[in-house]
Amino acid sequence: MGRENTKCITSIGGQALVEGILMRGPKVTETAVRLSDGTISTKQVATSFMKDKHFIMGLPIFRGIAAFIDSLSIGYKALSYSVEKAGLDEEEEMTKFDKWVQKTFGDKMMNIIMVISTIIGVLLAIGLFFVLPTFIFNVIRDFGPGAQIEPWRSVVEGAMRIAIFIIYIYLCSRVPDIHRLFQYHGAEHKTIFCYENNEELTVENVRRHSRFHPRCGTSFLVIMLLIGIIVGFFIPFGNPFVRTAVKILCIPLIVGIGYEFIRLCGRTDNIFTHIVSAPGLWVQRLTTQEPDDSMIEVAIEAMKKVIPENGEDRIKVLDGEN
Repeated sequence: MGRENTKCITSIGGQALVEGILMRGPKVTETAVRLSDGTISTKQVATSFMKDKHFIMGLPIFRGIAAFIDSLSIGYKALSYSVEKAGLDEEEEMTKFDKWVQKTFGDKMMNIIMVISTIIGVLLAIGLFFVLPTFIFNVIRDFGPGAQIEPWRSVVEGAMRIAIFIIYIYLCSRVPDIHRLFQYHGAEHKTIFCYENNEELTVENVRRHSRFHPRCGTSFLVIMLLIGIIVGFFIPFGNPFVRTAVKILCIPLIVGIGYEFIRLCGRTDNIFTHIVSAPGLWVQRLTTQEPDDSMIEVAIEAMKKVIPENGEDRIKVLDGEN
């Protein structure tokens, strides 16, 4: 599955939200959310970029770390807004506990829930993707082949990590609310492709385009997993907790390298970048779904708000013939 050919590419990127889309342009970041009454609510998200504050954060590798932190910060704000505006729980009757939480924390309740959810998510990710593969490998080594399998630790752990990631994404995609999130993800990609082909942003035009985009966060995560296998060869520790601690310390380096690969794939079109992009595009079969027209409308609304008038978002693509 190759990338869709476009007349140009844009630096504009997006993120799927709860019943909404975030679009981030060179100057403006906009959130569009479908409300329960069918209307679309938009809000400009305040942004500040680390690369503008610190010179070193604009250099290769470091700029990837900066972009990752910026994306987490902006995405957290936008997700909080979308959850609040979408009103997913309005039809559910509040329990006594819900009423107590609402009375105790008031307007801060949503922020508290988001913080707790983030902490639980981080701990779950560390357990699933770091501790568990190392623990399983140690069991296999001790009760199976023995020391001769040790040189292949990083490959085996990496394969397990990728398998866990794919299974986790697949199971998430079966949850109705997550499935809708993945549909909005598809709408985001289709809308960006439509814009990159210099077509008018209409539902009909957007729908024709692919939902698989090479500069996607999914592709970034897959590349990080693959780079993590290489980095793992240089970590000599076998204890699950020590090895996990060292891997966590290596995450900034992996993020920085992964960003450079994604950046290269977005700006260069040749056989090498096609190969690098292929695994991420394949996994996007799980993380993106075909959107309905109402979702595309939300993506278009967000996109229109961030398109600069001077075309500063346009990036020249270098193909294999240049």
